[in-house]
Amino acid sequence: MSKKPLTVVTGGASGIGAACVRHHVQRGDEVIVLDLPAGWSDHKGKEMGVTAFHACDVLDDQRVRDLAELIENAHGPIDYLINSAGILQRKLPPEQLPMDHWDAVTNIDLRGTYLCCAVFGARMAARGYGAIVNIASVTSFRSSPLHAYGPAKAAVASLTMGLAAEWGRSGVRVNAVAPGFTLTEGLQAAIDRGDRDPAELCAPSAMNRLVMPDEDADGIGFLLSDAARAITGITMPIDCGWLCGSNWDTWGGMQGPRKS
Repeated sequence: MSKKPLTVVTGGASGIGAACVRHHVQRGDEVIVLDLPAGWSDHKGKEMGVTAFHACDVLDDQRVRDLAELIENAHGPIDYLINSAGILQRKLPPEQLPMDHWDAVTNIDLRGTYLCCAVFGARMAARGYGAIVNIASVTSFRSSPLHAYGPAKAAVASLTMGLAAEWGRSGVRVNAVAPGFTLTEGLQAAIDRGDRDPAELCAPSAMNRLVMPDEDADGIGFLLSDAARAITGITMPIDCGWLCGSNWDTWGGMQGPRKS
């Protein structure tokens, strides 16, 4: 019997990462979750059907390296890596954005993604197979008032292309997705607090709705499947058409639904 694919998900305790965990468990993978321990419990792990959970700060170089070795010794070679660990940014003008907040966002969203790619991807390249998906953002392609998050996510898209070229001839594919506004627990909490208006978030998108976490997971799962075996180095939007619709206000806005 062939070995089940082994998938590692960073930031897998919540949000898009948790949706990816559920997706890959359902398709029959063994799934290892790496995340901070605060959002995890044994009950959650059993409920999600994960193979193992390991506490991990993606900024801790030695911890990431140790876990890569520990996981492969215990479970065998890692086939897929999903880099979903990240944090959001408070919307502040540059003169009010504290540098410690800027550093935290760029370190976790970019440095953490790079470190996990470098550690796990190098092992994949040495074996001659594997695939990685990073989480960028629609802010990778458009300006925004998120002066740490946007540049960090644009750098993730650039990093993805560079690593795809670096490891392509070693049998490793590296892609990214660019989620639009996704109804994660964090966004729902912001809506409940009155910090975000869902109507404003939906209005620029062609489909006039938010993305659901499982829709991001479906796209990530596609990029980590044989159906995407010729795809590497891309950043694929999953945004309900936010990118294509966000500048239509210049021409009076998008058209309403056609009547039958």
